[in-house]
Amino acid sequence: MTETKKSFSILDIAQIGIMVAVIEVSKFALSGLPNIELTSFWLIMFTLYFGWKIVAVVPVFILIEGAFYGMHLWWIMYLYAWPLLVLIAWLFRKNTSALLWAVISGLFGLCFGALCSIPYFVIGFSTGGFAAGMRAAVTWWIAGIPWDFIHCGGNFVIMLVLYKPISQAMKWTTKSN
Repeated sequence: MTETKKSFSILDIAQIGIMVAVIEVSKFALSGLPNIELTSFWLIMFTLYFGWKIVAVVPVFILIEGAFYGMHLWWIMYLYAWPLLVLIAWLFRKNTSALLWAVISGLFGLCFGALCSIPYFVIGFSTGGFAAGMRAAVTWWIAGIPWDFIHCGGNFVIMLVLYKPISQAMKWTTKSN
């Protein structure tokens, strides 16, 4: 009978901390560029190469973001958007095609605004019913579509360029564990 893991090892905790730090530093480094980010890239790569540890990385990342920038409406969006990306990466984890990962990452960037319109639907719905919720969500989403195209293109290019070299580094890193 195999024993299930019941606690984090010191190595697990260190790796989780390093993953969160890499995401935060990358996010800060690119913060001057509109909708160009490495968070999507790193969450996909960490899901592919560090497996279950991503389950701890995502909430820690989200909590740190809320602590740094305040827990406003955008923070609520993070509670479901980033876990959704991790779930998608987990479902496709056996694939090693840089192009497929670039498409997935790009599509996620393109859909990010639609995902983030959900709280606006809830707010509109709570004040005026379904039609008001739809108007609020769709209006917010449409206003951000140009930024979603930038997000899509940035995610696609970043993944296409960095997937292979970072995969090689990840393989080397995880092999030594």
